[in-house]
Amino acid sequence: MMTGKEKKTSRLEIIFTGFGGQGIILAGRILGKAAVIGDHRESTLVQAYGPEARGGACSAQVTISDRPIHYPYVRRPDVLVCMSQGGFDKFIDQMKEGGALLIDHDLVQPRGFDKRFFSIPSTRIAEELGRKMMANIIMLGFFTAITGAVSVEAARDAVTDSVPKGTEEMNAAAFNRGCDYGLAVLKGLEKKAAGRAGA
Repeated sequence: MMTGKEKKTSRLEIIFTGFGGQGIILAGRILGKAAVIGDHRESTLVQAYGPEARGGACSAQVTISDRPIHYPYVRRPDVLVCMSQGGFDKFIDQMKEGGALLIDHDLVQPRGFDKRFFSIPSTRIAEELGRKMMANIIMLGFFTAITGAVSVEAARDAVTDSVPKGTEEMNAAAFNRGCDYGLAVLKGLEKKAAGRAGA
């Protein structure tokens, strides 16, 4: 299982999925920007929308690599990030064996998935912060902490560089909130593992 502490693999395939209006494509774009500009790696983005943009299924396929990327489509994601039940149902069977699943706790029931997964109530946290539209940025912070796919600094810089002028501080705070939540989850898992080892 990949966590933030492990070394980056030379190629990582990621799918962010949800419904139109959640900022899924923006999250993918920010991730790619963080990889390229902040971490000086290669990255591609393929976006797909359902028949109706707002409310329809959409996904962002992001590949991050240390080498040139010749094929940008993601067939077997190493990381699957689901912000809608429809996205989970559509992509869960494609996830690589041993891959990481991240979900919005309130919007996705990982039915039939019996392996470890990571969940965050990103939409609820965004509502608490007063901006439901920032759930994608909170999820991106969570993703960054859990996977270590990009550095925290690169991701945070890409967030503030990509959001509407005047909302940079608010979005950076949302990113930090997601990141802190992810680090707390990892710490909890470490404690649990240490407890098991000591038993």
